[in-house]
Amino acid sequence: MSNIKLFESKQIRSVYNEATHTWYFSVQDVVQVLTDTVDVKDYIKKMKKRESELNSNWGTICPLVEMVAADGKKRKVQAADTKGILRIIQSIPSPKAEPFKLWLAQVGYERLQEIENPEIATQRTRDLYKQKGYDDAWIEKRMRSIAIREELTGEWKKSEVKTQQEYAILTAEISKATFGITPSQHKNLKRLKKENLRDHMTDLELIFSMLGEASTTEIVKTQKPKGFAKNKIAAKQGGAIAGNARKALEVKTKKKVINERNFLPVSLKQKKLK
Repeated sequence: MSNIKLFESKQIRSVYNEATHTWYFSVQDVVQVLTDTVDVKDYIKKMKKRESELNSNWGTICPLVEMVAADGKKRKVQAADTKGILRIIQSIPSPKAEPFKLWLAQVGYERLQEIENPEIATQRTRDLYKQKGYDDAWIEKRMRSIAIREELTGEWKKSEVKTQQEYAILTAEISKATFGITPSQHKNLKRLKKENLRDHMTDLELIFSMLGEASTTEIVKTQKPKGFAKNKIAAKQGGAIAGNARKALEVKTKKKVINERNFLPVSLKQKKLK
């Protein structure tokens, strides 16, 4: 979440390069918020066609940078640093151009603050969820789930889990053992497309998700498995602990923990129907 910035309530993916102290922003996201185009790829194609100088230097201005894609997986996308984004803005006739320039400067300033005081980044993540309409109790659980996830991935890294695909498979194993379904099936149940699954989990779903990942972390710390295959076994074991707890609760309450509820905005038409 710390790498998602909001400009006029619209998300812009970003990555901070610690080595060069440089922000990189998703070009598609920037063009989308400045133009409100329905086909951002086509708009970029036409923009490059209009300006031969921009087109000939496109690869330099917009290198491929790894970011989290709409499906939650990391992929290389066209991105640009502040200088590159300012160059692109010159080719976009938009009344939002000047406010966006000020926004870029503010993002850079905020990063300097976060380097001096890391707690500021955490608070900004909380504020971002607050702006989206989440209540305080849910936000605290989500923040805790982020910390638990980071600890788990840190242990996986030390345990020689190497690729993003391996991370995704291990996550799916925990989910299957915890909820009986994979993350992609969970997203389908909640009618999600590009959205982050955990941002649409209920309190109980978050709690059991945290239990599965926290249990896996403790098993990895204790058993010290090395490599993907052994960590896959640990992931199933950790998820099973949460899965058994979930099943026990469902027996007592006679209600399913996993459900279709999400935090997608309700359209005006849906409100009228209700």
